[in-house]
Amino acid sequence: MARTPTKSIPLGFSAPDFRLIDQITDKYLTYRDIKGEKGTLVMFICNHCPYVKHVIQELVEVGKDFMPKGIGMVAISANDAVKHPEDSPEKMKIFAAENDFPFPYLYDETQEVAKAYDAACTPDFNLFDGEDLCVYRGQFDGSRPGNEVAVSGEDLRAALKLVLEGKKVPENQIPSIGCNIKWK
Repeated sequence: MARTPTKSIPLGFSAPDFRLIDQITDKYLTYRDIKGEKGTLVMFICNHCPYVKHVIQELVEVGKDFMPKGIGMVAISANDAVKHPEDSPEKMKIFAAENDFPFPYLYDETQEVAKAYDAACTPDFNLFDGEDLCVYRGQFDGSRPGNEVAVSGEDLRAALKLVLEGKKVPENQIPSIGCNIKWK
């Protein structure tokens, strides 16, 4: 597993649109379909990454806590499922069911959406405010597999709370670290 950080790019970019199939419902969804009234979180994850597995239960709780408050959330897998069959759409559906995802889980087969978001790793977070401008590309929290720090989601939760309150999210953010996206 290659430790790869989220790319450091200027915040404030507009959310790129997409049209991808939700592996849970088998329906196409766009950014507008998942957009929240107060903000939107676009996450790049996958099924097999130990970093994702490490935080997935708390990430589901974040969804259950913030989606009812007006935050739209979506998870996207862009990994090459030919070289990594554990990340296939069929296995995405199983992973979502086993972990009780409250948010859609989309497959980016062409990897164009991941490129549009400048995604680099799993998990990779992009939080947009109510105007669809990116305000956060930081870590979930300080926990990593094997570092003995409890998984809390505190960094992402703090950014989500600020978005809900209409307050500015500090630009000094610690990048997420995870497995690199498995590019074709």
